[in-house]
Amino acid sequence: MFRWEPSQDAYVIMYPEGIVKLNQTAGEILNYCDGQHYIGDIVAGLTEKFDASESFIFEQVNDFLEVSYGKGWIKITS
Repeated sequence: MFRWEPSQDAYVIMYPEGIVKLNQTAGEILNYCDGQHYIGDIVAGLTEKFDASESFIFEQVNDFLEVSYGKGWIKITS
C-alpha cells in the first residue's frame, strides 16, 4: 500500500513485514503511477517542479520505475 504517512513526514510503501519510507522524489514519481499517466507526463511534471533538465529527470524516473517494477510496487498497464 502506497500512502502519505504523517508520522514519517513522507510517502511510504507498507507491507505486512514492514514499511519503506520513500524520499521526496520517489514519492512524487509514484504519485503519478495511477494508470492514467505515461512516463512523459511524469518527466514533464517533475522537470517543472524541480527545475531540472528533462534528460536528467528522464534518466532518474526511468531508473526508479525499473526498480519499482522489479520490487512489485508498480505494474505495467496497457
